[in-house]
Amino acid sequence: MKLSEEDKKYILSEDDYWSVYLPDEQDYIGRCIIVLKRHAGALSDLSFGEWTDLYSIIHKLELCLKTTLGADLCNWSCLLNNFYKDDNPNPHVHLHCRPRYSRPVIINGNEYVDEEFGHHYNNKKVGAICGKDREIIYSKMKEYLDGK
Repeated sequence: MKLSEEDKKYILSEDDYWSVYLPDEQDYIGRCIIVLKRHAGALSDLSFGEWTDLYSIIHKLELCLKTTLGADLCNWSCLLNNFYKDDNPNPHVHLHCRPRYSRPVIINGNEYVDEEFGHHYNNKKVGAICGKDREIIYSKMKEYLDGK
């Protein structure tokens, strides 16, 4: 799974195995995607080192989201379904982190409310935020992660 040039501008952290970025779709404020750098089609294909590294990323990212944005918890998913819509599916391991909030999140004076808090996330939720708010979220998270 190759990151677009736009996605590369929003890389929060990167190491030998994984890239973490803040996608433009912020249906849940602070939503991140963690992408394996090499190709693997299933979680069972991960090496011990990749699993160990992923654990460390999850730990740091959850602390970052709780500290910088006030997340109460994070929902994690590794859903490869969309790859199988193609005639020749070629799934690539990546995980979605959806932070969840019991209180409104205020970014740049704009209020974002997690209306499904306490329930499963809504996979059809539209997450339009202004570019400035995405920049602010990115800067807060990047500064935190760079300090760890």
